[in-house]
Amino acid sequence: MPEETPQSGLSDNAAGALAYVTIIPAIIFLIVEPYNKNSYIKFHSWQSIFLGIAWFAIGFINIIPILGQIIFLLGSIVLFVAWIIVLLKALKGERYKLPLIGDFAEKQ
Repeated sequence: MPEETPQSGLSDNAAGALAYVTIIPAIIFLIVEPYNKNSYIKFHSWQSIFLGIAWFAIGFINIIPILGQIIFLLGSIVLFVAWIIVLLKALKGERYKLPLIGDFAEKQ
């Protein structure tokens, strides 16, 4: 029987999905080897960071009375759905590009 060599670290799909959990794993994956050399993980890490920045910007708009709160509500729903989509796509091993945010992530 051939011996199985133990795999060290996370699979690419797991690391890509984990990057979307919070901004902290995304930053860690951009710093720590071997993850920072993998273009798939780097893409998902950068897209997660830019998604977090977009969510922060939407939260900042919430300061504006009524109109800002409507934009915040709709924007939060859209960003939440986008977050679920990219998380599931990363788990499947797909490189799903969000409009605007995905272009920035791909250039990094």
